Amino acid sequence: MRSHLLTARAAALFASDLPASSRPSAPAVNEAIAEAVRRHGGTRGCVAHLATTYGDYPEFAAARMRWARAVVETTYGSRPVDRNQELVAA
Repeated sequence: MRSHLLTARAAALFASDLPASSRPSAPAVNEAIAEAVRRHGGTRGCVAHLATTYGDYPEFAAARMRWARAVVETTYGSRPVDRNQELVAA
């Protein structure tokens, strides 16, 4: 479950407006993920956005996804899950 949540958050961060060159704070990451989830209608919508935007050229998405995974793992990876703060993977 935890890895699914990290993956969903990374997909949402990928679909956010934050630049991949940024080093956002935890509150900025939370807000960017929440906004992307709202804008795209859930985490599945974020994945669909990723597929639509980069489906033909996935090599262009690799650097941004590495950044998103690293930011999410740094922000959420080392602390225990707070069930009240989880984003629902819809």
